Amino acid sequence: MRLLGSRPEVMTVELLYFNGCPSHEALLPRLGELLDEVGARDRMRLREVGSLEEAEAEGFLGSPTVRVNGSDVEPGGDERSDFGLKCRLYRTQEGASPIPPEEWIRAALDRARMS
Repeated sequence: MRLLGSRPEVMTVELLYFNGCPSHEALLPRLGELLDEVGARDRMRLREVGSLEEAEAEGFLGSPTVRVNGSDVEPGGDERSDFGLKCRLYRTQEGASPIPPEEWIRAALDRARMS
């Protein structure tokens, strides 16, 4: 499935991580490809979370966390409060994964393009 449409005027995509977990490295190339599809690769910001205090202030649910326009790509993720420096697991119907499902990222990008 390819996202179609013009490049959004306002879109920020953040990939938050901490160095104790390598999962963001596995996600980074695919996230770049998805952003290329919508012409927004230059909108991606890679951000390291370095302390528990920063994790709590950022609402960091673990590494990797992907946010589009400030909203977590995980459905319901913005309502969670289990912040910390940890590797994140995404739970889907297919099971647990260390990276968010592509369809969640695509849906978040679509929502940003439509707003």
